[in-house]
Parts: sequence; structure tokens; C-alpha cells
Amino acid sequence: MKILLTGASGLLGNAYASAAVRRGHEVIALANQHTPVAGGISRSLQIDLRAPDPLTSLCLEIWPDAIVNCAAISNPASVEADPKLAEKINVALPRHLAQLSNHLGARLIHISTDMVFDGRAEEPYRSTDMPAPTNLYGQTKLMAEREVLEHNPEDPVVLRIPILMGNSPGGRRSVHEKLISAIQAGERPRLFCDEIRQPTSAENVAEVMLELSERRDLHGIFHWAGSETVSRYEMGQRILRHFGLDLDTIESVSQKDTPGQADRPSHLTFNLHPLISKIKTQPLNFEEQLEELTRVDPLQA
Repeated sequence: MKILLTGASGLLGNAYASAAVRRGHEVIALANQHTPVAGGISRSLQIDLRAPDPLTSLCLEIWPDAIVNCAAISNPASVEADPKLAEKINVALPRHLAQLSNHLGARLIHISTDMVFDGRAEEPYRSTDMPAPTNLYGQTKLMAEREVLEHNPEDPVVLRIPILMGNSPGGRRSVHEKLISAIQAGERPRLFCDEIRQPTSAENVAEVMLELSERRDLHGIFHWAGSETVSRYEMGQRILRHFGLDLDTIESVSQKDTPGQADRPSHLTFNLHPLISKIKTQPLNFEEQLEELTRVDPLQA
């Protein structure tokens, strides 16, 4: 299968590229600024994803069997800082990819987020629950979902995922890398004890995405996450314990006692049905995710 992959230099994009290559697929990897590092990629290109014409020309040239969109501005603060750029990458790009995939008859896999929800539900969110994003990032991702489903009504998958664990290509972008780097810089990170998440690993999500790429009998919106719910502070503690680091280097704080956090989603967890019963890949618990991690460079033994 010939796969066009956007966001190939990111944590998830790189994991997906590696998984697809291992499965024998041809991957044409696109990145905006950084060169993808996954080995075995058929073709690697730096391209401005804000410009539709070069992307259209490339798609018509290679005529992919599947288009996988991992490109996004995923930091809420970055979205707030430059909403025009966020609209181009988080909304206009998925719309264009949906239009292209529909024209080409290609499978479309689009990655979304748990932050399309407000985090106030008592039960884990189902894929059929009504979204209610509390920040601009979540709003752009929800708009993208609707664009994808509107412009490719035949063969789309929107996969909502939570916060990701894993080893990023540059060693600076994942949860444990940022945490340990901050500590190394002399900071004492303050992590919320009342922000509950359901993390999973990029490698695990990549396997799910690959199954969805290969199967054209599943369509629509699906949820995927790990099997365990933890607070941000517990995540930090368990990461430090895994690497044998001092637990006192992080601080537990509460959202309600922290100014400016009133609208932050506090409890984002997913009901994984029906997807979990339809694919081979299974969710990982947090310890299994920790086993996949490597130390970041500043703290290498």
C-alpha cells in the first residue's frame, strides 16, 4: 500500500512511519520543518502544509492508497498565540486532505484529540457523545473533524487520542522528555493532582492507525487510549520512579487553586468501544508504556 503521511517528524507520525515500513508499505513522508527519521521511508519531503497547491500536485503525482494526517499544532498555548496559523494547519489542511482523498479514492486517517470534550462528564466519553471544547485548540480540532467527515463521506476515519507517551525523534517533545529536561534545567515542575488523563504510547496508537489504514470496513469517529487513568502528578511520579529519579523534584498542585485553570478539562477519559472489539491491537497499561521509554540526553547515565 502506498501511504502519504503528514506530520512525519512528530512523535506519532514517526511511530506510524516506522510501523508501516515494518509491515512492508511504501511511505511518502511529509514534514514542515524537520526531516523524518524513521528508517526505510520511500520518500521524505519538506513541504509547507499551509500551501494547498504543492500538496495537490504531489497527491496527483503519487496517487496514494491512503492519506494519514498526523500534522497539527497541538500545544494549546501555541494555538492561542497564533490562531491564524492554527486554522491553516489544524482546520484548512484536514479539509484539503479530505477533498483530495475523496477525489483519489484513498483511505483517510485523521488524528484528533480528547480535548474536543470539556472533561466534566462522570463517565468515559463515547465517540457518539457531544463534544464541547473549552479552548481554541479543542475548537480547531473539532472543526477539523467536521470538515473531514463532510468532504470525505465515503472512507474517513477520525481517531481521537489522549496525551501520548513515547520517545520523540528529537528527544525533546514527549511527556517524559519535557519533564526530565525541565528538572535538569533547575525547575521544579508543578503537576495537577486533579487533572485525570488516560495516556497511551505513540507506538500503540501507530499500530491502531496501521490496522485502520489496512481495513476499509471501519469508518467514522473512534476513540483510543491506554487502559489506565492517572493524574498528571501521578504520571510524573511514575516516570521519575521508572528512571530512578528523586520524586521530590516535582510538586503536586490543584487546578482549583491555580489561577487561570478554570476552563482546563479536568477528567478526560475514553470509552474504547466499539473499536477495541474490532481490531487486534489492545490498549497498554501505564507500566507497559513506561517500558518503551528511554532517557533523554541531559540525564543519560
